[in-house]
Amino acid sequence: MNILEEISALLQKGRMKEVSALVKKALEEGIEAKDILEKGLIAGMDVVGEKFKNNEVYVPDVLIAARAMYAGLDLLRPVLASSGIKSAGTVVIGTCKGDLHDIGKNLVKMMMEGKGLKIIDLGVDVPAEEFVKAAIENDAQVIACSALLTTTMGEMKNVVDKVTEAGIRDKVTIMVGGAPVNENYCKSIGADIYRPDAASAAEAALAACMQK
Repeated sequence: MNILEEISALLQKGRMKEVSALVKKALEEGIEAKDILEKGLIAGMDVVGEKFKNNEVYVPDVLIAARAMYAGLDLLRPVLASSGIKSAGTVVIGTCKGDLHDIGKNLVKMMMEGKGLKIIDLGVDVPAEEFVKAAIENDAQVIACSALLTTTMGEMKNVVDKVTEAGIRDKVTIMVGGAPVNENYCKSIGADIYRPDAASAAEAALAACMQK
């Protein structure tokens, strides 16, 4: 097993300290930061995401794997930045106005970061205008809205409307998700993508960024 495969395997087990040490070692050995990111960290999170989608691992497993991924990312970020390597795309994510739930949103965020995407996390209780403002300021390709309450789902339609009003509808893919949301609701409000789980959402976001 080479060092990149080892990083991937340890990340899947959530071994944060070992991942950090091996990323450092790989950098010292002159391995490209981009390769460490793609063949080590992202490859490992891809496996975790697939297993999560198939109910082979659960939320706690994803959380400890993500923690290991972040430990490696912290070492790679300055190197990636100095070598001018860009992220695969930018996603603005948040829980809609009136909703304070963030576990699902945080899980999606981790999975998206595991795909090499740059995430602008607006947190919870986010009004439609804030999604639009952040998308424009960060030149984002995707806006991802989460809602866990039927009473806050309506804010997703406001996001679609505000994005249209701002004149960026053709530039931004709008994703929606959360327990009460489904494909029919996504279509009815004019959003672009609905996915039932975090791993699928991350895959769809990456594909959307590649198309923009």
